[in-house]
Amino acid sequence: MPPAKDPPESASGARRPDGPLRKGWTTGCCATAATKAAFSALLTGTFGNSVTFTLPKGEKPAFPLLEPVLGVDFAEVGIIKDAGDDPDVTHGAHIRSRVRRLPPGSGTIFKAGDGVGLVTKAGLPIPPGEPAINPAPRAMIQGVLAEIAAEHGTHADAEVTISVIGGAEIARQTWNPRLGIVGGISILGTTGIVHPFSCAAWIASIHRGIDVIRAAGINHAAACTGSTTEAAVEKRHHLPEHAFIDMGDFAGGVLKYLRHHPIPRLTLAGGFAKMAKLAEGHLDLHSSRSQIDLSRLAERAVALGAGEEVAARIRAGNTAMEALEICTAANIPIGDDIAKSARTIALTEADHRIDIELLVYDRKGNLVGEAGFAR
Repeated sequence: MPPAKDPPESASGARRPDGPLRKGWTTGCCATAATKAAFSALLTGTFGNSVTFTLPKGEKPAFPLLEPVLGVDFAEVGIIKDAGDDPDVTHGAHIRSRVRRLPPGSGTIFKAGDGVGLVTKAGLPIPPGEPAINPAPRAMIQGVLAEIAAEHGTHADAEVTISVIGGAEIARQTWNPRLGIVGGISILGTTGIVHPFSCAAWIASIHRGIDVIRAAGINHAAACTGSTTEAAVEKRHHLPEHAFIDMGDFAGGVLKYLRHHPIPRLTLAGGFAKMAKLAEGHLDLHSSRSQIDLSRLAERAVALGAGEEVAARIRAGNTAMEALEICTAANIPIGDDIAKSARTIALTEADHRIDIELLVYDRKGNLVGEAGFAR
């Protein structure tokens, strides 16, 4: 099918809706709103029907409250996360905050309730042993505590326990297990807003994965475009799970970060089509943002000894995999040629600060091209 007819997709493969996209709210935003409502109820003795607070960039979303509970020394309430039109695995999650007052001078103590993960590895923005509530949501939560305390002429010292109903199950669909965050999801978000089909969240996860690898002292990591290539690399190198970076389509996101946060050795692996794009200098490998140039593949084949009949078949083909099959049948080592060129691009993007091995696989996980480490 011609690229123009392909459905618009997100990086995760979800179909992008036509027309204007509706923004949503981060887990950190929802946890902050729930905390404000719970702390207000703790001080006033009553819950409202909804809560509003001001985000770092001035937006003032309103959130309906779910299942409020007012105890003897605590208040707790939930909010349903609305991720807008973004294909977010936490869309619809029930996020709850329980607030309990502490003596003056105690500060804010954050705790992980059911469904919120605990950090177990170094390299993340939160140290091991702490609940996986990132710095920006922590700051927003402390901000609303201070705001409500000032309104009532009291102190803001409190214990805040964030929980997510079913969060442990949701976390299995995220990078958390690989990053050493156990027991649930993370409470994330810098601005509080989810921008639909944004690449920022995926690239941020790539960066955190690299941070964990560096903090663990791992000398050899692997960045893979998908599960098939990851399984093949694991079989080849027997790397630990947390040495793998789920690169997806964002080769540039990996390589540019490694330029300033290097590791000694990187295996970069992907399917033939995506690596053919990288070989031509494309750093975003998604089908809607870069295209396979069959004419260039034909030129490569000719440079490797293919005749005009083979080149014509490649130019007239529909996919990169068809080109690979044509070259394989004609004994043209186009996979190795793609690997060599892609490795050169990768080394340049990483500013030659790391040693890179480039592996190219077919859809079944068979190695069809490689360019090895230099040392």
